Amino acid sequence: MDFISVNKPIIWLIILVVLLLIEILTLGLTTIWFAGGAVAAFITALLGAGLPVQIIVFLVVSVLLLLFTRPLAVRYLNRKTTATNVDSLIGADAVVTEEIHNLLGKGQITIHGAAWTARASREGDIIPRDTVVRVVKIDGVKAIVEKVNTSTEK
Repeated sequence: MDFISVNKPIIWLIILVVLLLIEILTLGLTTIWFAGGAVAAFITALLGAGLPVQIIVFLVVSVLLLLFTRPLAVRYLNRKTTATNVDSLIGADAVVTEEIHNLLGKGQITIHGAAWTARASREGDIIPRDTVVRVVKIDGVKAIVEKVNTSTEK
């Protein structure tokens, strides 16, 4: 037995450790799938398969893990993301402090104590002062808003 054939399983263990270290440092679900492939290749090497078979097993298992488990992991691990900064304003209610009139290019709201330039989401809407509106999106430095239907809200 030569050095390379004896140490093939060790190479896969080294690759596994490196991939796991990268995953621990980045916490981005980037290399964990390939670490699974390295485990499969390690087992294949222990069973005596040749290097081409080990590489194929590594690639196939890595791709399968990436395709089938990553979407599930991303969906369940990223469920608790909290909107911050501008994203936290979307869906929030605000009060019109200056009449919103898109054609005249005027309008302002107060939201969470801050004044924002505002435009109506529908082009023809004119929203009077002191109206409660909801932010539907942020376009640059302007809040795009729509009237809150107070007759159906509790």
